[in-house]
Amino acid sequence: MTTQRLDGTVLDRCRALSTSSLSDALDKHGLPGAVEGLNPLIPDACIAGQAFTLAYLPVGAAGGTVGDFIDDLGPGDVVVIDNRGRTDCTVWGNIMTEVAKRNGVEGTVVDGVNRDLQESMALNYPIWSRQGHMRTGKDRVMLQAVNVPVCLGTVRVEPGDVVCADGNGVVVIPLAHITEVLTVAEGIERKEEEILQDVRGGSALGEARNRHGYHALQTPDPA
Repeated sequence: MTTQRLDGTVLDRCRALSTSSLSDALDKHGLPGAVEGLNPLIPDACIAGQAFTLAYLPVGAAGGTVGDFIDDLGPGDVVVIDNRGRTDCTVWGNIMTEVAKRNGVEGTVVDGVNRDLQESMALNYPIWSRQGHMRTGKDRVMLQAVNVPVCLGTVRVEPGDVVCADGNGVVVIPLAHITEVLTVAEGIERKEEEILQDVRGGSALGEARNRHGYHALQTPDPA
């Protein structure tokens, strides 16, 4: 559903990395992207895909709708819902989960709440949100726009941006910067593995960190 689709191998590389490493790589490039306050429904879930964005607003005089967009999505898509952080009503539940799972959608990220947690866990469908809550969004919110820039907390998400999420949380990588962010993140993980190998071999932590430049792995390079 995005105009520029990434090769599947790029998303595979993203899934092989922790969001911690990706966050450090974003810092290295001076890019925002670490989303605060969203928690995984399934702690060991790990996804990477391109953002299909939805913007919700409080219901207007004409009434509300939660949207039937899910039929159009499939593998490589991550549903990104901006419900303005609301925790009083949900915009995702078990019917959406069933269709998303059937269609092979990567997962769902909600700046707000979701319900029917047991059904989603039973289907092993990955969701990140602020918390669970049962109260419906019908007659309370309306789907304002689809595939427009939205926010997850303070992080801007453009349609097609790369969304990676795991037990640590959610990061958003601007599509235009995916190649350089991935390269740096992979380098960070190699360095951290080298530090661990040195420590396991008997080196002092400070010595191992200094040897591999640990303290500057996420620091932007001088201009």
